[in-house]
Amino acid sequence: MENFIVRDINLAPAGRLKIDWVQAHMPVLNVIRAGFERTRPFAGVRVAMSIHLEAKTAYLAEVLKAGGAAVAISGSNPLSTQDDVAAALAAAGINVYAWHGATAEEYEQHLLKVLDTGPRIVIDDGGDLVHLLHTVRIGLAANVLGGCEETTTGVLRLRAMERAGRLLFPMVAVNDARCKYLFDNRYGTGESVWAGILRTTNLLTAGKTVVVLGYGWCGRGVAMRARGLGAQVVVCETDPVKAVEAHMDGYRVLSSEQAAAVGDIFITVTGCRDILRERHFRRMKDGALLANAGHFDVEINIPELALASVSRRTVRQNIEEFTLPDGRRLYLLGEGRLVNLAAGDGHPAEIMDMSFALQALSAQYLLEHGKQLERRVYLVPAELDRRVAELKLQSLGIEIDRLTPEQVSYVNDWRCE
Repeated sequence: MENFIVRDINLAPAGRLKIDWVQAHMPVLNVIRAGFERTRPFAGVRVAMSIHLEAKTAYLAEVLKAGGAAVAISGSNPLSTQDDVAAALAAAGINVYAWHGATAEEYEQHLLKVLDTGPRIVIDDGGDLVHLLHTVRIGLAANVLGGCEETTTGVLRLRAMERAGRLLFPMVAVNDARCKYLFDNRYGTGESVWAGILRTTNLLTAGKTVVVLGYGWCGRGVAMRARGLGAQVVVCETDPVKAVEAHMDGYRVLSSEQAAAVGDIFITVTGCRDILRERHFRRMKDGALLANAGHFDVEINIPELALASVSRRTVRQNIEEFTLPDGRRLYLLGEGRLVNLAAGDGHPAEIMDMSFALQALSAQYLLEHGKQLERRVYLVPAELDRRVAELKLQSLGIEIDRLTPEQVSYVNDWRCE
């Protein structure tokens, strides 16, 4: 079997510089790596990864390798793979099957190459590896102890599989850990989405109306950062509780069709499909920007946008212009894929430090306990969440208080005496 499929192995030195840069800014993962190097918990264990293949995820792969794992990795989105980083991992002895701009067929073949290494542990981002293990590579599923899922979208898929009784091995919902969604989803998405939009467009945000479709943790972060940039923020939601929350957070709450008429920048972040459709495009202003921050490129209905347009052209890297019959122009960023990765470098290293620390520790947990777990979706054990938070505080030089034995007794005693 080929050890790697990358665009150009000669790009490795440039990719190594990127990995070294993020390593210097991921102190929590560095502590975990040091522990793995001492104990080698993954010695002889095959680990399969499908995750946005850029410098921070590459470093996670190297941390697992330092713990003894035989790692095989592919991307989880054809436009987020960075060819120089993929080359650097291949040069470091990790099986890499990915390149930027892969076709749908190439993308699936890369994923299948990863699975054909026969993994015991799976680390997934969006559920593509798990899906293939339940369909075209179902024969390999019996060898899998368990897996970890990084995203909201992937966890939704897993819970649907669990409800249907179709899940073939235990999965840990890393996305649902507090040290993940409170920081990665909120602060990471909020910052990286705007970094991608600003880098791509070189346009002003202040004074414009930004429409955020979806007010989960990622949507909260996008809206918060938009307000910080001086935008007027509109939130669209289907959950009445989240809609009330957005209202009390100070945002204007409208239906998506109402918002379509007033927005300058639209950002979908729901995990669902067909959030922006032809009926919305008909109402939008000339020059409106359309960006997606959900995992899959189905939140903005691009086929309907194309059918509603009389012309389509690329006007700037990662920006397509769609001209409607009346002359209005709508601009789609990053082909409707994750704008923070398709048109940027993803979340800041300090944020992913916490998320990938959870991934590494959850993979170790599965290695130690997977045989005793049922075929269902598990939360990250609370002690792992707490450990990551404590390591993060240590890296920041922050000390916090601790409850005395008397205080612990008080809060755990129903009599409150």
